[in-house]
Amino acid sequence: MLSDHVDGLALVDHHVHGAVKGPLDRTGFEQLITESDRPVPPWMSTFDSQLGLAIRRYCAPLLGLPAHASADDYLAARAHADVNSLFLRAAGVSDYLVDTGYLGDAVTGVDELAKLSGSRAHEVVRLEAELEYVSTQESDVAAVPDALVRRLEERTGGAIGLKSIVAYRYGFDFDPAEPSSADVLTALDRWYSSGAGRVADPVLLRWLLWTGARRGLPLQLHVGFGDTELQLHRADPALLTEWLRLVEPLGTQVVLLHCYPFHRNAAYLAHVFPHVHLDLGLTTMYVGARAAAVLAEGLELAPFAKLLYSSDAWGPAELHFLGAALWRRAVSSVLDGFVAQGDWSADDAVRVATLWGRENAVRLYGLDQR
Repeated sequence: MLSDHVDGLALVDHHVHGAVKGPLDRTGFEQLITESDRPVPPWMSTFDSQLGLAIRRYCAPLLGLPAHASADDYLAARAHADVNSLFLRAAGVSDYLVDTGYLGDAVTGVDELAKLSGSRAHEVVRLEAELEYVSTQESDVAAVPDALVRRLEERTGGAIGLKSIVAYRYGFDFDPAEPSSADVLTALDRWYSSGAGRVADPVLLRWLLWTGARRGLPLQLHVGFGDTELQLHRADPALLTEWLRLVEPLGTQVVLLHCYPFHRNAAYLAHVFPHVHLDLGLTTMYVGARAAAVLAEGLELAPFAKLLYSSDAWGPAELHFLGAALWRRAVSSVLDGFVAQGDWSADDAVRVATLWGRENAVRLYGLDQR
């Protein structure tokens, strides 16, 4: 059966973060199962969401509880379990590609994630974090461009890819052309004069994109759904069309992450541009019982060789497990439906599931050479 094959597939989680260190009380746990950065109102619980119900349904049995156990019982059980090792190992992931650029001190690093999961782990370097680091080391604005190149050469020596969060810091409605050296220096001077710190200048952000693209590693871009720092309408990947056209001659592969609710737009871009790929990570967890519907929409236009699996989990290790569990369930449901309709053969369904969950990432990131 297809579901047996998918359940046994060693996934590549091509975009993920670490698992939170130490215990979590109810308030802390509930804050980490929502993309909102606001305190949870006292009259509601984030367990009352598609993600919250999915945790009670799929994670509870791993703690020895019945499916759909109450939130109180669930939290009591997890407090006495080695949840990081338990859920990471249950995910069935062979390789984690870890973005270390977000609150890295609060979660497990690359090596620790590998040890806890029993899987391989590889680093994805966040561009904005590297420029911010360089700004703390260089007082001379004119020295920053060369210092950034050296820093990226150093940081990407063993890394698997690069990532940008330009969607958070500005949006995709930026001038797609590569900025001139003079424009970069002017923007750097402006940034330094304001105290540097968090980089949000659109000139510097697109300079980072172009600099990253010239490194040649796969370049991941957050797209769509995320926390309250976003202006969601400016995170539509369709706004990237001209930049994708301009950067194409470099040969760098661009990966659109998460993409909801713009996943059909992302699938279109993957359809028309040979260097564009996408996943529906993060989305799969948060839509919960609707995951099959959303994944099916991603299949409408995207070439099957362009689809990747990720969880984008950060924080509770339940999310690392749940991303995989919901993906497996949704993919089996959707592809089984195509086979039952007579539109796909069973062999094609197995082949596409394998491409999506593993083989595309192995090829894209050269994992078979590591």
